[in-house]
Parts: sequence; structure tokens; C-alpha cells
Amino acid sequence: MKVIPTEFDGLFILEPNVIGDERGYFMESYSSKTLLENGIEINFVQDNQSRSKKGVLRGLHFQNAPYAQTKLVRVLSGSIIDIVVDLRKGKSTYGKHLPLELSADNKRQLLVPKGFAHGFFVLSDYADVFYKTDEFYNKEADGGISFNDPSLGLSDIFRGENLILSEKDKNLPLLTEANFNF
Repeated sequence: MKVIPTEFDGLFILEPNVIGDERGYFMESYSSKTLLENGIEINFVQDNQSRSKKGVLRGLHFQNAPYAQTKLVRVLSGSIIDIVVDLRKGKSTYGKHLPLELSADNKRQLLVPKGFAHGFFVLSDYADVFYKTDEFYNKEADGGISFNDPSLGLSDIFRGENLILSEKDKNLPLLTEANFNF
């Protein structure tokens, strides 16, 4: 598995080594050993999976410390644009975002460290998204920021799309109004 750094400290793209033949393929989707060899030590405690239809936008969500979560995100079927926004006020990348296509075909994964808002937009008819977390979900620590905050510059990703959002996601605050402690 390749561990590819990004411009964001602690945010990595993981590309598995896929071995295929006429029967199908095999890949190692997670290896704590590989992560440790790249200086990444994480103890995942919870797995989550969702199915969403085309046009669904989930996010941008986070959990505040001490319940902040590191996430390892991958797509089991379909295709999404995965989006993260750096909420770590002391970092030069604060307020910047990274959109990345994750799909069952490209088999890429995104390792999202604590201190990021996370969400995704479904491109295919359906997408099954699976992610590991290193902290359990805590409702009181739950937070989010609005995807259409002009300061984030995400409008090009969704231009012309009929977005499907939850009531919660329709009412998330702007970055400058959100309550987070990173």
C-alpha cells in the first residue's frame, strides 16, 4: 500500500496494491504495520457504513475534542467526491479544503486526522461508503460547517447539481460561526 502525503499535515491518501486476474482481485485495505512504518499510529475502535443515492451531500461534519475522530474513508461501491476542510487554527492550511474522488474502481482511501470537517458528495447512482474511526461517536461533541460557506470555495464542486441534504446539514453554520476546538 502506498501512503501519499498531501499539503495538509497528517492527511494522507492511501493507494492499495491491487492484484488481479481472471477471477477478480485481491487487495490489502488496511495494515497497521504499513501505517506504523510511515509514522502513523492509530487504534481504530469503530466502523461505519452508509449507502447514499446520487446527489446526496453528507457533511461537513466533525466531533470536538476530546472526542475528535481520525477517519479512514473508502468507497465499497460507486463513486464520491470526498471533501475535507482543515479546522486546525494553528495550521497554515486552516480553512482550506481538499476534494478527492474515491470510488470502488480507484480503491483509494483517505486518512483524515482529527481537526478536519469531513463530508462527501455522491456521483454514482448509489455509493456505499465505509470508514473507520479512532473514537466512538459522541452526540454532544457533534458539529459541522456549511458546505456552501463562500469562504470555503466549494461551489464549483456542486455547481448545477440538485443536492439532497438532511435537515441538519441544511442548517449548519458558516466556518466563522461554528463551534470547534482544534
